[in-house]
Amino acid sequence: MRSEIQLAADRGVTQVQRATFREQIADRLRHAIIGGHIAPGSAVTEQQLAAEFGVSRGPLREAMSQLAEEGLLVTVPYTGTRVISLSREDVREIYSMRTSLETLAFRELWEHRTPAFAESLKQRHKALLAVLPDGDGFAASLAEVRLHSTVYEFCGHRLLLETWRRIASRLHLYLAVHQKAHGRAGPLSDAHSAYVALALGDRLDLMLAEIEHHMQRGVMQMQAYVGEARP
Repeated sequence: MRSEIQLAADRGVTQVQRATFREQIADRLRHAIIGGHIAPGSAVTEQQLAAEFGVSRGPLREAMSQLAEEGLLVTVPYTGTRVISLSREDVREIYSMRTSLETLAFRELWEHRTPAFAESLKQRHKALLAVLPDGDGFAASLAEVRLHSTVYEFCGHRLLLETWRRIASRLHLYLAVHQKAHGRAGPLSDAHSAYVALALGDRLDLMLAEIEHHMQRGVMQMQAYVGEARP
């Protein structure tokens, strides 16, 4: 007879394997949405996605629930589940929220910047530049999200970091669409040069001005691209 410890260990392994499988499905579904293979506003069903991905509906249902929490899927009772739609108002809100959050993050961080923050920021900028030649919009926008994540991870404000993480997947989608609106797969190679230099500099006022400018560049073109009049 197997011991209770062995049985508990087996249950633990099963739970990890199930969680890992769910994460794999979530990653594939996230990639399909952000990469544009499933268009914004498209209806999706468990049956359809299970057949397309070749997976069972149990872990797929869990993965869809995870993406709903991330804001990439929206479920309406008695109607079904859809990929989020993008409107001009969505664009305005996400960029105004990004500006406010990142401004607060830098204010919280400024007097407490460390060599680890500087090194992480430089390495993530380098990683972003490294993926640009590949023309992979998903990878480029993910690298851009990771670059902007740096200040939240080092600012020491837990609630702010939690808020950022809740919107990161939706931002990943918006950035991918943003680049499509400009007819490219990723940001320009020099798009974050001033951002990084000022983040490592000694003028908070200039950093905050750059955040405002950085967030506003191309917003009008992005709003025009999604093609929906604001209410």
